[in-house]
Amino acid sequence: MSLRIIIVGAGLIGPRHAQSVLSNPSTSLVALIDPADSASLIASQLQTKHFPSITSMLASIPKPDAAIICTPNHTHVAVAQELLSHGIHLLIEKPLSDSIESAQSLLSFARQPENSHLALLVAHHRRFNPYVQKTKQILDSGSLGTPIAVNGLWTLYKPPSYFAPPTDWRLQRSSGGVIPINLVHDIDTLHYLFGPITRVHAEKTPRQRPNPPHEVEEGAALILRFASGVVGTFLVCDATPSPYNFEMGTGENPLIPRPSPPGASAGGGGGADFYRIFGSEACLSVPDMTRWSYDGRSEKSWNEELVGERFETDAKAKPFDLQLEHFVEVIKGREVPRCSGEDGLRALMVCEGVRRALETGEAVDLPLVM
Repeated sequence: MSLRIIIVGAGLIGPRHAQSVLSNPSTSLVALIDPADSASLIASQLQTKHFPSITSMLASIPKPDAAIICTPNHTHVAVAQELLSHGIHLLIEKPLSDSIESAQSLLSFARQPENSHLALLVAHHRRFNPYVQKTKQILDSGSLGTPIAVNGLWTLYKPPSYFAPPTDWRLQRSSGGVIPINLVHDIDTLHYLFGPITRVHAEKTPRQRPNPPHEVEEGAALILRFASGVVGTFLVCDATPSPYNFEMGTGENPLIPRPSPPGASAGGGGGADFYRIFGSEACLSVPDMTRWSYDGRSEKSWNEELVGERFETDAKAKPFDLQLEHFVEVIKGREVPRCSGEDGLRALMVCEGVRRALETGEAVDLPLVM
């Protein structure tokens, strides 16, 4: 029997999750929950029922097995607690919440005896991206030697329409900003690859949008230290035209086209790199997956010519589909969560640390134990 799943939130990300539910033979989409008038049309296009609230849904159809929460960040905790109280498994879109305190309260609520049997996963879907999976495999194999450092980029341009109603909450510091909306993805990916970040320093990028109405940061240059000893730098900015970001590099998001190299036909693809990883024996660039080393040379030396090797990646695999498959397996007790609530909280803590570093101008230390 298939798992009956609802989507809560009919905005940008909800329909993407809905398509995964519809395409998975082990799941069925039984409802879309959203108070907006436009949600009824979206539900009909998805060939599912529409309800304005969780309460009205529960009063009208049998209780679903699981829910995917795709509401604005500041509503995640309240929605999640309501669903958990009815015995419904959860996959919550990142970030887990808009504050550390509320996220901690949610995890405490989920650990209560009456709720502890329920799955609570955070939708950091990049853990399922084939480029990230391949990078993790290369690192775990020891192919790069001891990891030393990482350099990352997430830079592109968001137009004014991105911040227009009904998503003008993206203008507000309490719920929006490039750090909790976008950087949190890369922080979780870096945690997945290198372990927890324990110190951050940050400098703001020059503001390009009027303040007000934009209350939130547009970007930052970061210095990171990991518990493993790895160090890193990262530049995040949503106010500059640039191909150096995860979406364009991997082609993961169909709404963000991959750039064409100069001289190529439009839409020809060719994503720019967004991670460079440096080890004691080799380095790796992502997503072109090129490893550079002195393998086979007479000595490991800058006087020798570097040897390049490119790894193949199954770029056709869809992270949202793989994430849903994993959610199903966790609910059935056959897998442990790849991105738990605690993982989601740790990524949120780093983002809050970045914001504190921006405000104080000082490095912020982050606890290993939450």
